[in-house]
Amino acid sequence: MTDLTKLRKELRGLRRCDLLIIAERAGELVSKANLKPLLSDFMHVDVLVAPGTMPVPLIEEIQKFYSESCDGRYFEQFEANAKNYKEHSRGTDAFVAELDRLLRKCVQAVGRQPGASVREAFEFLFRLLRRIDEAPDDVVYFAEEAGSWQLGVNWQVVFPAYFRCLAEMASPEEFARTIDQMIRAFAEHERPLHLRTAHQVASAAQQAALRALSGTGG
Repeated sequence: MTDLTKLRKELRGLRRCDLLIIAERAGELVSKANLKPLLSDFMHVDVLVAPGTMPVPLIEEIQKFYSESCDGRYFEQFEANAKNYKEHSRGTDAFVAELDRLLRKCVQAVGRQPGASVREAFEFLFRLLRRIDEAPDDVVYFAEEAGSWQLGVNWQVVFPAYFRCLAEMASPEEFARTIDQMIRAFAEHERPLHLRTAHQVASAAQQAALRALSGTGG
């Protein structure tokens, strides 16, 4: 049984963007019958019923997010001071929550949808993270030091799924080069861990190429 007192304490110490992610995940997990007691104090639940339309393909959903992000939809400044400089604006929090949702959809799509399309979806999101690192004020606003590292991407979940997708279609040289670039760009501090993950999903030829590039013997 969950210790609700401890749960409440943990939740009250989280950032707004983390609470938004939890709320969105909860909305996906709970049954329709439980949505009303969960949300009715805050919104009109009846309008949340999804119409009988075909779901948007993942790649189209991510392309739309990419385009809207680059057009400044999520960029929102706020008046930062010594007390709140570590906080995010509401726009940045919304961006973080949507990024988390779409990355989870990519992870879940590996092995279920065509590999080329899933890889493209992942790489659209990675391209957006690189843009934040290169020109953060084009996408979201950070009061303190800017960068994609502030977005809280769980690379220990994202990379294994992406590496598996990559291993299915990349040549040995492309596989090794891409793995090295991804780790260098987003998770250099955990390089040994992610290299081991890549070796686990790679073919023998891909493993050899990765060892040659990275200088590892694993």
